[in-house]
Amino acid sequence: MAQPSNGNKRVTAEDVARVAGVSRQTVSRVMNKVSYVSEETRQRVESVVEQLGYRPSTLARSLSQQRSFTLGVVTFGLKYIGPSRTLNGIADKADELGYMLLMKKVDNFDTERIDEVIDSLLARQVDGIIWDVPENDENQEWAQGIKNLPVPIVFMSMEPKPGYSVVSTDSYLGAKIATQHLLDQGCRHIGHISGPLVWWEARLRKQGWQDTLTKAGVIVTDQHHEEGNWSSASGKEAAKKLFAKYPEMDGIFVANDQMGLGVLGEASRRGIKIPEQLAIVGFDGIPESADLFPSLTTISQDPQMLGGQAVLRLAEMIQTRQENKVEETQSILIPPTLVVRESSKNV
Repeated sequence: MAQPSNGNKRVTAEDVARVAGVSRQTVSRVMNKVSYVSEETRQRVESVVEQLGYRPSTLARSLSQQRSFTLGVVTFGLKYIGPSRTLNGIADKADELGYMLLMKKVDNFDTERIDEVIDSLLARQVDGIIWDVPENDENQEWAQGIKNLPVPIVFMSMEPKPGYSVVSTDSYLGAKIATQHLLDQGCRHIGHISGPLVWWEARLRKQGWQDTLTKAGVIVTDQHHEEGNWSSASGKEAAKKLFAKYPEMDGIFVANDQMGLGVLGEASRRGIKIPEQLAIVGFDGIPESADLFPSLTTISQDPQMLGGQAVLRLAEMIQTRQENKVEETQSILIPPTLVVRESSKNV
C-alpha cells in the first residue's frame, strides 16, 4: 500500500479510505466498531490506520457528523455492588468506542426529578441514553413517558416489552438454575429470601424458585419465603424468620450474594453445618463470594458484560439513525451461569 504524500498534514479518514480502497463511511464504521463490516475489510482498514498513524479527531468527528459522541447514563443504587459494576462495564465499553459519559444518579423514584434528569441530558446534546434504573411498582410509567425521546434510549433491569430496547440478565432463568441445583443436591425443603418485591427482578427470581419447586412436585407456601432489601443485614434478619417458621428447611436460594452473606453468618451463629444441614445458593457472582467461609455457590451474572452490551446496543441505534435507516427495537436477555462452591456441595 502506498502511503499518501501529506508531509506534515494530519492524516484524515479520507486518506485511510483512499489507501484501503473503501468508502469514508466504512472507515467510520470500523473506527466506531458498530454496524456490519466484513472481517476482511475490517482488518484491511485497521492495517491502514496503523500504517498511516491515523488518529480520529473527536471535535472534527462531532462537527462533521453533528454528534456530540457523549452518552447519558441514568443510574440508581450505586451503594449496591451490582449497579456499580454495571456502570464500570458501561464506562469501559464507551471509552473503547470513543464516547464520553455524562452520568446522572437518582436516589428515589420522584417523577419530577426524572423530568429534570432527562431535560439536563438532552440540553447537553447527548447522542443517546442508557436508563440503568431498576423497574419497580413505583416507576413503571417512566419507561412509557421517556420512550419516545429525540435520541435513542436503552433500558436495563426492565421487563422486555414491545417497542423498547432492553438489555438485562435473565433473572428468571438464573433462579430456576439455582433451585434445580439445590434439588439435585437432595434438598426437598428449599426456602427463598427475595429482594424487595416491588422490584421486577426480585419478583422474577422468586417466580423462578417457585415454578421450579412446583414442577418438582413441591408445594410452596408463604412459610417458605421471606423478603429482604438486598443488604447483608436484611439477609440475616430474613434468615432468622425462616429458621423460626421453616425449621425443616435444608436448602435456601437467596436472591443476591450480599443477602447470602447474612444467611451464612446467621447459620454459623446457630451452629448449622453447611452444606450438610443447609445448602445455600446466592445470585450475582460478586468476587467476594469466592472468599467467604464456606465459599458461596452463586448464580453468576456479568455486570461488566451487561453494561458493555447496553453501550453496544445504543451505539448501533445511534448509527442507524445517523444513516437514516429504520430503527428496530430489540431486547437482549443475557443468561447467567451456576458457579458451584462449598455452600451447596463439598468440592
